[in-house]
Amino acid sequence: MTDLQQAIEEAAAAVLAHGGPECRTDPKIATRAMEQAFDLGATEADIRAAMRRQRGES
Repeated sequence: MTDLQQAIEEAAAAVLAHGGPECRTDPKIATRAMEQAFDLGATEADIRAAMRRQRGES
């Protein structure tokens, strides 16, 4: 797995675990993970697709 793909997967996992309206943890966890993925060249669509895969939505 490339650094970019790993960053995308980690950002998706962080958003799913720490984002959303019921966020009871530090919301910057997801933001920092997404920024790292963006810095490596990821797009928002890349992270959304990874989130769908992690939720089992193809």
